[in-house]
Amino acid sequence: MEKTKKTFRLWKVLRNIFLMIVAAFVIWFLFSNVMAAFEQKKYPPIGELVEVEGKDMHIYIKGEGDNTIVLMSGLGTAAPALDFEPLLNELAKNNKVVVIEGFGYGWSDLTEKERTVENIVEEIRTALKKSNIHGPYILMPHSVSGIYSMYFANVYPEEVKAVIGIDPTLPKALAYFDETAPAMPEYMSYLAPTGLARLALYISSEYFLPIAADGTYSEENVKMTKAISAWKVYNKNIVAEANEIENNIEKTAETTFPRDMPVLLFTRKEDKETEDGKNMLTFYETQVTDSPASKIVTLEGHHYLHWTRYQEISKEVRAFIEMLAGD
Repeated sequence: MEKTKKTFRLWKVLRNIFLMIVAAFVIWFLFSNVMAAFEQKKYPPIGELVEVEGKDMHIYIKGEGDNTIVLMSGLGTAAPALDFEPLLNELAKNNKVVVIEGFGYGWSDLTEKERTVENIVEEIRTALKKSNIHGPYILMPHSVSGIYSMYFANVYPEEVKAVIGIDPTLPKALAYFDETAPAMPEYMSYLAPTGLARLALYISSEYFLPIAADGTYSEENVKMTKAISAWKVYNKNIVAEANEIENNIEKTAETTFPRDMPVLLFTRKEDKETEDGKNMLTFYETQVTDSPASKIVTLEGHHYLHWTRYQEISKEVRAFIEMLAGD
C-alpha cells in the first residue's frame, strides 16, 4: 500500500511538471505571435510589394545607372534586403541595385508552389517586370542562388548581361567534389510558428546576425533582422527549397554559363584541399567563361563574403563593369 501511494505521488509530481511545461509553452507561443503581429506593424517593408502568382513579393531598389544588378540571396538568409545592405549601398553609388526577396524570405509571403529552379526563376522575372525593371541584368547570386543564375543565364541569355557570384553554389560542384546535396529536416519549419526561433534569438542572437565589425550594420537593421528571423527563419518554403536542391542540381547539372557571357566569381581563400588537390578555386576555374572580362577573385572571409568584404567586392565589380563597357 505504501509503495502504491509513493507511486501515485510521483505520478502527480511528473504530471504537474508536464502541465507546467505545456502551460509555459502555450504562454510563450501566444506571446511570440502577439510580438510578431506588433513587429510586423512596427517594421513595414522597406521596398515595394508586387503581386506574383497571387502572393506579395518584396522587392527593394536603390541607386541609378546604366546597369541593373540583381542581388540573389543564399538559402535561409532571413531578410536579404537587410543582409545585403552594406554591399548594396556601395554598389548603388554607380548602379541600379535590386534585391528580390523570394517567397519565404524577408517581407515576402509564403507560397504553396514547389521550390523548383523553374518556379523560383520565373517568380524573379515576374517581380522584375512588374516593377518595370528591364534587362539585360547583371545577376549577382550568393550561395545556392548560383544554381538559379545558371538556369536563368541558359534559358534567358538575352536577359542576362553578366553574372557575378559571391561564393556561389554551381550545379557541377557536387560531381566535382563527389558530394551529396544537403537536406533539411521538416521539423525545422515549425521553429518560427511555435516561437522557438524567437526563444533562440533571445538566448543567442549572434547566430542569426551577420558576422561583421561594429557599425557595419545599423541598429535599426539589426532590430529588423532579429524580428524577421523570429517570424520567418527556416519556414516551410526554406525547408522545401533546401530539400529541392538535389533535384534542381540534376536539372542543371549539364549546363555551364554561356561561353561568351562575362562571369566574375568571388570565393574564399582556402587552405583546405581534397586528397586530389581540389578546392573551390580549382572548381571555379572550370566554370569561368571565355569572355575577356571573366575573372575569379579570392578574399579572406566567411561564406557570406559581403558581410565583411563589401568594399573590395564593390571595387572589383566596378572594374568588371568598366571592362564590360569597353567591350
